[in-house]
Amino acid sequence: MTNEAVGLSVRGLTKTFDISPPLLNRLLERKPKRYLRAVEDVSFTVPRGGCLSLVGESGCGKSTVARLVVSLYAPTRGEIEFSSGGKGFAPQMVFQDPYSSLNPRWRVRDIVAEPIRELKLRRTEREVHDRVDELLQIVGLSPRDGTKFPHEFSGGQRQRISIARALASEPSFLVCDEPTSALDVSVQAQILNLMRDLQQRLGLTYLFISHDMSVVRHMSDRVAVMYLGRIVEQAPTEKLFEEPLHPYTRLLLQTIPKLDRPRRSREAATGEVPSPIDPPSGCAFHPRCPLANARCRSERPRVLELGDHQVACHAVEEGRAAAAAVAGA
Repeated sequence: MTNEAVGLSVRGLTKTFDISPPLLNRLLERKPKRYLRAVEDVSFTVPRGGCLSLVGESGCGKSTVARLVVSLYAPTRGEIEFSSGGKGFAPQMVFQDPYSSLNPRWRVRDIVAEPIRELKLRRTEREVHDRVDELLQIVGLSPRDGTKFPHEFSGGQRQRISIARALASEPSFLVCDEPTSALDVSVQAQILNLMRDLQQRLGLTYLFISHDMSVVRHMSDRVAVMYLGRIVEQAPTEKLFEEPLHPYTRLLLQTIPKLDRPRRSREAATGEVPSPIDPPSGCAFHPRCPLANARCRSERPRVLELGDHQVACHAVEEGRAAAAAVAGA
C-alpha cells in the first residue's frame, strides 16, 4: 500500500499505565511499583476511505488503542501517523454511550456547534447556524431538533447527535468505539447503515472498535483481532471469516449464530481472560488454547506474514492449527 493510500499508520504502539499504590503505602508495605501494559507493540494500517475493525473480548485493549489514536492518551512508545491526501485532518471519536457523551445542560444546537466555533470553521453565527442544520439533516434529524436537550431523544437519536458533532469539525477520520453496543438491535442496524452511507458520501476513513463479530463483518474491509493487548491476527474481512487461523479468532467466530447449523456443537473456552497486570508467559492465549504445548507456554510467537494475512501463533507456524481445523470440521 502506497503512502498516499494510507489514512492511518500505527507502528509499535505500546501503552503502559502506572497502577501503583501511593508512595507512602508502598514504603510501609515494602511493595514495588505495579504496571499494567494495556497495549503492546500494536501495528496496523487503515487505507484512506476504508474501515479497519479491532475486535476482541472486553479488556483486550481495543478502547485504549482508540483513545491513543485520538490523543486522549499519550503513547508510552510507538508511532501514530495520519495522511489526509492534502485535506485538513482532525481525527474525531464517536463514543460508546450516547447517554453520557452529550452535555445534558446544552441544547443540541450548541453541542454540534461547539467544534465549529472552537475551530473557527465558519465566519458568522448565521453560517454556524446553517451548518448545524445541515449536519442534523445529514444524520437523519430535523433542524428543529437543535432546540431540544439530549434527554428528549431516544438512544439511537442521541448517537446520531454524537455523529453530527464528530462531523462538525470536518474530519477525514473517525474512531468509532463500539458506537452501537448501548442500542437496541433494530436501532443498531439503522446507525450502522447511516455510518456506511456517510463513509461513502463524505469519503471518511474509520477505525471501528467492537466485540460483535456480526457488526464487524458488516462494517469492515479488514479486521485485526486483539487479545490481552496484542494483535494476534489480521486479514481482509471475508478472508478472516472464511479462513480464520488463530485459535482465538475461531473462538470469537463461534459466537455468531448460523442459520444453516443452529444446533452445531460449540465448546466454551476454558478459563477466563488472564489479568493484564500479570500476563501469562509465552503466548498469552495458551491457558485457554486447546492446541497449546510447551513452546506456547514459554515462547512468545512471532508475527507470520502470509500474504495479506498476518497471524502470531506457534500452532499455525507448525501446522498443528490446520490439522486441528480439518479434524474438527
